[in-house]
Amino acid sequence: MTQETAPLPSRPDVLLILADDMGFSDIGCYGGEIDTPVLDALGRAGTRFTRFSNSPRCSPTRASLLTGLHPHQVGIGILTGDERPDGYPGDLSEACHTAAELLGAAGYGTFLSGKWHLSASMDEPTSSWPLERGFDRVFGTIEGAGSYFAPVGLRRDGVDAMAETAPEDFYYTDAIGEATRGHIADHLRERPQDPMFLYVPFTAPHWPLHARPADVERCRGRYDEGWDVIRARREQRLVAEGIIGPEVRPGPRDPAVPAWTEVADPAWQARRMEVYAAQIEAMDRAIGRIVSALEDAGRLENTLVLFLSDNGACEEEMPPGGDPAFRTLPMVPDRTRDGRAIELGNEPGIEPGGEGSFASYGREWADVSNTPFREYKHWVHEGGISTPLIVHWPAGLGRPGDLCRTPAQLVDVLPTLLEVAGAGYPTRRRGCEVPAAEGSSLLPLLRGGGPAAGRGPLFWEHEGNGAISSGRWKLVRKHARPWELYDMERDRCELEDLADEHPDLVAALAAAYEQWAHRVGVIPRDRILEARRRREVEGPEAPRLP
Repeated sequence: MTQETAPLPSRPDVLLILADDMGFSDIGCYGGEIDTPVLDALGRAGTRFTRFSNSPRCSPTRASLLTGLHPHQVGIGILTGDERPDGYPGDLSEACHTAAELLGAAGYGTFLSGKWHLSASMDEPTSSWPLERGFDRVFGTIEGAGSYFAPVGLRRDGVDAMAETAPEDFYYTDAIGEATRGHIADHLRERPQDPMFLYVPFTAPHWPLHARPADVERCRGRYDEGWDVIRARREQRLVAEGIIGPEVRPGPRDPAVPAWTEVADPAWQARRMEVYAAQIEAMDRAIGRIVSALEDAGRLENTLVLFLSDNGACEEEMPPGGDPAFRTLPMVPDRTRDGRAIELGNEPGIEPGGEGSFASYGREWADVSNTPFREYKHWVHEGGISTPLIVHWPAGLGRPGDLCRTPAQLVDVLPTLLEVAGAGYPTRRRGCEVPAAEGSSLLPLLRGGGPAAGRGPLFWEHEGNGAISSGRWKLVRKHARPWELYDMERDRCELEDLADEHPDLVAALAAAYEQWAHRVGVIPRDRILEARRRREVEGPEAPRLP
């Protein structure tokens, strides 16, 4: 049977796309000036969520997205890397299912192109690597970041693929798109009657600021007016798109960010955002090539496409935290492929964009990316956990062009995929008992109904930063700070703390949060920090804390 005559599968293909460190208002259909025609078309022909939440860091988001559990339940409470006995394993647990395992068992071909970042071992394959967690074919990196021109540890189906970075025109974002197109072609040739699960976690636009010169040139001049003007325009477009209501009072510019008129090096600052925008535009182009491959195969109509970001915009400078040891990490190359020394840092003498630099766009532009919210990656205020979510599935949902305003979060994605795929969720995996999935399918929301029965509060925790959202209220705090209380129906940007006015509500929500934290295995932040201090003083063999 040829590809042309093979019957199309009755169940939908699934294309799950994840951006890395992209802010809430960066793409066009969420108010941004960045040119993203493919994502805009999917969003406007599908459903855009206005209150979907991720985790405030890359590894925890990936853990929740793929398992339907909170990251603490599956060993990824902070990042990858073993911090036991007084921290998290930093390695994807054996006692959980992945979407690839469950959809694969239901007859799907399963494919990964991009960043994994769920394994403690970055060099040697282990049981937490993607080929061992249900993916039939894999192209990508285990590490959390790195050069776009010569990514460290690039592999294809478990084999070193670094030779692929040798060509002068290699660019990781483009390669992820092409690898996905290859996976589609292989599946159509080998198993055309079966549905596909395509997981495409890009590294864009995570630092370093790396983009092709032609892509940067297309963005030249766009940010010369500065962040104050760009942020104000985004606020206007967010209202015009209906993403936020005209009654929403946007947060002010971060107090740590100067007014644009006071900036000493405006051309360099504008250049940083030009490169960042070019990275997102390259990602949109790569997504377009994937979408075209599905359309050419006659399968886009019955493909469930989901697009989101793994956390809010990243305000980290370079090196993060000012740590000089950052340069020694394997993901930070010493030299370019042609032997030039890498310039690492955020200063006007280092122009971002090319392979010879390793820079980020900093708090100044992250504040714009998170318009209209405050705070960033790491924190569980809205700027750290708010993401676009685009859902597009013409055969299953029609072409609604809707906005969904009901709060939802990462743990809801896996139940959604299982429902559309007709896949099960066994209570055990390889002899281990598996926790019940924490979320609810989004299909009732997507089909115009209310939330799934039993939807309770939403919870977040990362590095001691915690939050609970219940009804109109959100209780949130930074580590070692008092709880703050916000009315999310009136104050989505978290500007007016009402904790002092509602002490009983604060106490009730805080108690619910503590019960959740205990149930899912949140390790108290103070315990982790004390263990780290002890190791610094006494060495790695310091005794376990009581």
